[in-house]
Amino acid sequence: MKQTLVITAILAMLAAFALTPTPIYGDPFKKHEVTVPLRFDYYYSYDMVNEALAKLHKAYPRLTKLDLVGKSEEGRSIYCMTVNNPKTGAELEKPGVYVDANIHGNEIQGAEVALYLLDYLLSKYGENEEITRLVDKNCFYVVPVVNVDGRYHFLEDQRPGDNRSLRVPYDDDRDGMVDEDFPDDLDGDGNICRMRIRDPHGRYKTDPQETRLMIPIKPGEKGEWTRLGSEGIDNDGDGQVNEDEEGYLDPNRNFGYEWMPRYIEGGAGDYPLSGVGLKALAQYIRKHPNICMSWALHNSGGMFLRGPSTKTEEEYPAKDIAVYDYLGQQSERIIPGYSYLLSVPAVSSTYGDFTEWMVMINGCYGFVSELYMTEQEQFRTIAENKQAEAIKKIKTSETGGESGYNWDDWDDWTNLGRERLKFNDHVVQGELFKPWKPFKHPTYGDIEIGGWVKLSTRLPAPFMLKEMVHRNAMTIIFSAGNTPEVTMEVFEIQKTGPDLYRIRVRLENRKAIPTMSYHAQQVNLYPKDMLTISGKDIKVVAGGEIRDVYTNDVSYKEYRSEIQFLTIPGFDKVEYQFLVSGTGAVFVSYSSRHAGKISKTVQLK
Repeated sequence: MKQTLVITAILAMLAAFALTPTPIYGDPFKKHEVTVPLRFDYYYSYDMVNEALAKLHKAYPRLTKLDLVGKSEEGRSIYCMTVNNPKTGAELEKPGVYVDANIHGNEIQGAEVALYLLDYLLSKYGENEEITRLVDKNCFYVVPVVNVDGRYHFLEDQRPGDNRSLRVPYDDDRDGMVDEDFPDDLDGDGNICRMRIRDPHGRYKTDPQETRLMIPIKPGEKGEWTRLGSEGIDNDGDGQVNEDEEGYLDPNRNFGYEWMPRYIEGGAGDYPLSGVGLKALAQYIRKHPNICMSWALHNSGGMFLRGPSTKTEEEYPAKDIAVYDYLGQQSERIIPGYSYLLSVPAVSSTYGDFTEWMVMINGCYGFVSELYMTEQEQFRTIAENKQAEAIKKIKTSETGGESGYNWDDWDDWTNLGRERLKFNDHVVQGELFKPWKPFKHPTYGDIEIGGWVKLSTRLPAPFMLKEMVHRNAMTIIFSAGNTPEVTMEVFEIQKTGPDLYRIRVRLENRKAIPTMSYHAQQVNLYPKDMLTISGKDIKVVAGGEIRDVYTNDVSYKEYRSEIQFLTIPGFDKVEYQFLVSGTGAVFVSYSSRHAGKISKTVQLK
């Protein structure tokens, strides 16, 4: 009872001096009217994302379908928009391109990329020849927000902006209660920043080059500060501050491939797909086996990552790597500064990873796109940029070829922080960083509150959004342009005897992605493509793949030669020969999970 009264008094004290929230970048989280074409100079709230999807569907009903994938832990809807032209074929008979975003609650800008992609495909259809061709050829499945609860709370709550979890209650401090001690906006300014306290035995001191920053002390040096974490008080009266926030269940560690329990992979959950919305999403994806290309939009770092996602997995087949290299290197050209990298060692191992589940279980090609580079927040001359690039190259060579900053090196963090503060001061007029100010804390006493605000955490300022969403959408469009594109040609019909014909068929894939990944072929993940010959008055005597068309070298199939199982590599062709007796119509059919269906009829006289 006493603890409850103390907490009530503290909260009343905080409310008494609450200030009007300070707008950040002209209040980018403000509710705006959603119009089509969509705008991309602000972030969309969860409700605005859904409104945007509904209005796109209303504006383009012939090309879109809006599916309710499932509900989240807190009952919010997860939607997928399908873009397909039904006049050019059924969606499941076309190469499927899957895109999702915002699987982590604080990684919000991927949803803007997803919305931009939808808006671009739909508004340019019939106007831009390449986009029209892509939409006619492919089926796009776009889930702008996977972690719908996370996005809602990131944008609606006063939160520090660092939580990735699903809203699954968890007793972090093992006191029998769940999620009862969140951070608090102690000074009422609309931001939850950081707390620090003066401490001669602390591990940090003021940065001599930039007094707003702290740097670690060296052995033998006297400390000046102890960092206390996010703003907050002891809400549950147990003597600890902010020790029981929401979760933690990491949705990108909860999928069924290479899942590991919590003691190996933090945030893994109790079992694979224990996340309510994730299970619904997995079931939805499994109903769309035509998906052959997957993009998961995260932040940050400016990277296009491919698997394997853990150190324990074997490397992908060499021919699959060649496909990734082609797509990844082109993506680097589309977004200068981004790097195409292996997931490990670029980031740590991720067990239960979504994209690895897509690749290894669903047999598609998959990239994780880490959107935005904090290094873009700079204030340098051309000469200073060249000097920074030279230093970066030296560090890259020292780290064995890894790109970017070495996050284990505090000097890198400090230099980046100094540069970002210059950007804060001169490009966005101080709206990224809140100056340190004294505060009387009920537990710690005299402290200071300040530091980087929520929007500054791995998110571009709204004025930087348009270029980011466009370039990242174009990488997806490039890969969509390279989904399998198969043509079938009956290039020879020759009578070779009194009642015998030789029929030769050529199947050509004009794009980079094969009709079946080489991993899927190795493990027999699903049936191969089929080429069949049939007819009422004909009999297939023999059939097989042509190894050399000039010498008539054919690898004939022993049984049921009228059915041939095959795959077609990217930028390549395969040729088949059939010996057929009889006359009349001959039906030649090709079907593929990822490349659709083709049929031709020829006549034997």
